[in-house]
Amino acid sequence: MKLSDFDFDLPEALIADRPAVPRSSARLLVSDGGRITDAHVTDLAAWLRPGDRLVLNDTAVIPARLTGHRTRQVAQGTTRARIEVTLLEPQGDGTWMTLLKPLKKIRPGEEIVFTPDLSATLRAARDGQAVLAFNLTGADFDAALARAGDMPLPPYIAARRAADSRDKTDYQTVFARVPGAVAAPTASLHFDDALLQALRDAGVNFTYVTLHVGAGTFLPVKVEDVKTHKMHAEWGEVSAQAAAEIAATKAGGGRVIPVGTTALRLIESAALSGRVAPWRGKTDIFIYPGFEFRAADALMTNFHLPKSTLLMLVAAFVGYDRMREIYDHAVREHYRFFSYGDASLLIP
Repeated sequence: MKLSDFDFDLPEALIADRPAVPRSSARLLVSDGGRITDAHVTDLAAWLRPGDRLVLNDTAVIPARLTGHRTRQVAQGTTRARIEVTLLEPQGDGTWMTLLKPLKKIRPGEEIVFTPDLSATLRAARDGQAVLAFNLTGADFDAALARAGDMPLPPYIAARRAADSRDKTDYQTVFARVPGAVAAPTASLHFDDALLQALRDAGVNFTYVTLHVGAGTFLPVKVEDVKTHKMHAEWGEVSAQAAAEIAATKAGGGRVIPVGTTALRLIESAALSGRVAPWRGKTDIFIYPGFEFRAADALMTNFHLPKSTLLMLVAAFVGYDRMREIYDHAVREHYRFFSYGDASLLIP
């Protein structure tokens, strides 16, 4: 199984840099057995049955992109360097692991000022990442970050335009509850309150789990033998209530349908023993063809990058040949790709 097996030609015009308005008006490709149907997300209830359960990731994206300045006194006077920071993960000692550009412009012990009330000191740099200690903690830090930070748009969108105020709403799900992600669970971006109510009225149930999506989700696969790729680890939790709800759905003959690859990876991590059990911790589960699914009966997901681990997950779920058919159809029918793009419902 080679990386080149998961490549395909994607016209740049199909890369979405804004979401559909309203959210639920996005297109929906439904792959049901051997049939492909072109629909819209608003039609989702027509493809689900009473007793089915959607598993939703309730992580909240933090405004993790910051821009500030480092000031240094030299013989010629005062110099300033513009520093861009992307928060990655909080550490146990109150510091943050970050991506910092340009890293060569700052030394350990120097301060970056983002706003009059928010600054950080570089503690250390290792493996291309930087450890920052901020001047604020807790609720004060959260409030200052909300004012100063921008949403961490995926690189393929950030290369086309800067984040703006719209993204603070667009790049957040309507049921986001637990702050900690630096990337959105993008399949969930299609849901609005009206769609959620329509699904409830149709007898569809909901379970909420939490997986804090990390910036590593955008890292390319760099090895030709995909089985040797090492996944980034992300923190997640399946509560006892969530595990019980999923078990009850299985026992009652309903289908468990994660919304997004993040929710699927989490519940499959919690089901490695054979059934979904309460689970909390970091997962680096890598799902590629040959994986045995124990929890998910169907999957709702967006359209993914060529050569990505997410495309490999789709191939594992529906089969390699079926994945190629679905993606050939999506390109031919001009579906919109990636984080702000259209959705698919995959029913093996």
